[in-house]
Amino acid sequence: MSFFKSKEGGFSDVIRCDQDDYLIWKWRPKGADIDSVRSNSIRYGSSLRIKEGELAVFVYEKEDKPLYEFIHGPIDDTIKTANFPVLSSIVGLAFNGESPFQAEIYFINLSGNIQLKFGVPFFDVFDTRFPDLGIPCSVRGTLTFNLTDYSNFIKLNRLRNFEIHDFKNQVKDSIIRKTKSTIMNIIETNNIPVLQIERKIDELSDVIQEKMNDILVADFGINIKRMDISAVDIDKSHDNYTQLKRITVDQQSKIIEARADIEIENLDETMRINRKDLEMGVEGKNLQVHQINKQADVLKTAAESLGEMGSGEGGGGTMDMGSMMASMTLGGAIGTGMAGMMGSMMNGMQQSPSNQTPPPAPNSSSYNVVLGGKSEGPFNLIQIQAMISSGQLNLSSLVWKPGFSNWVEMGTIDELKQLFTNIPPPIPPSNPSI
Repeated sequence: MSFFKSKEGGFSDVIRCDQDDYLIWKWRPKGADIDSVRSNSIRYGSSLRIKEGELAVFVYEKEDKPLYEFIHGPIDDTIKTANFPVLSSIVGLAFNGESPFQAEIYFINLSGNIQLKFGVPFFDVFDTRFPDLGIPCSVRGTLTFNLTDYSNFIKLNRLRNFEIHDFKNQVKDSIIRKTKSTIMNIIETNNIPVLQIERKIDELSDVIQEKMNDILVADFGINIKRMDISAVDIDKSHDNYTQLKRITVDQQSKIIEARADIEIENLDETMRINRKDLEMGVEGKNLQVHQINKQADVLKTAAESLGEMGSGEGGGGTMDMGSMMASMTLGGAIGTGMAGMMGSMMNGMQQSPSNQTPPPAPNSSSYNVVLGGKSEGPFNLIQIQAMISSGQLNLSSLVWKPGFSNWVEMGTIDELKQLFTNIPPPIPPSNPSI
């Protein structure tokens, strides 16, 4: 059975809300005084019109206890008391005078958003580094909210004589209190310098909205859509602000100076290390020169001794051939050593340790060899040289490596044949008669 039947017999009133911007609006019959019984009189045949996104609330009084009937829009029909569940339970009660029943009717806006501008007057905020310097700070912003849980809203707020102005003032008090505590706490917990608080508007809006949402739902039954902090103003004319700014500038200057000193010290240390490395390199080269000079002195002495031996004791004597040969051998050895050191030193001067190239890689040839009638290997040239020296291999030994079609004798391969040139001849048998 529907709540409303087709319109019959005309109507006395049209119950509807024509307000464009509202949260709660109370309907009253035309010409009725606000405080008269007539203002709550509902007549048979009255028309009820509820738009999309609206809710009509019928409030009845029974034994000094309010009873609620909720009618959601959209609806456009006449009222039949028998089709109101709550009204049907109390319709048998005596109602005064001309009206069949008494009820207060409220329209609640469920689809629109309500904006509430607020301002938090100056309060002191403190930089965690300087807790004695309180700086006056004020906040301005806008709260956007709507109603989602209308049942809870009605329980928390008295609908009779509801005024949006009074309601907004109640909400403002909570916003101001929570905004103050949130800003002071966020400065302390996040170590935000007071002089930079004006740059944190977005972060403050998010944190305050999170803190306020649960409170406004629990205390007022409204849902926050947005919390926008438009300005956080610091009283820059206050003496504490001037003092804090001066201290902060001094600290920043000291930090910059300290960083510059550290960078200079690091640069000096780097230059000292580089200079030491350079000196060690020069000393190494000087040591080689010193060694060459020493060997030159030795060679000079040897040459002088050779001359003296050639002149003999009387200046025209015969030359001692043994001494001469020994001196020549000594001179040659020294000369060879000097040449090696000179070459090494020149190479060191031409090449830095970082770009010296490694010696060429040894020959990587490897062969399989026949030992005891079996193929063994592969062996590299150094291993083959050792087996030649031990007598395991000779020029007739068979070898093979990838690319060969058959086994061949070692004597037919040049690089293997050369390995036999450095093999000493066999030791002659000892002669017992000698």
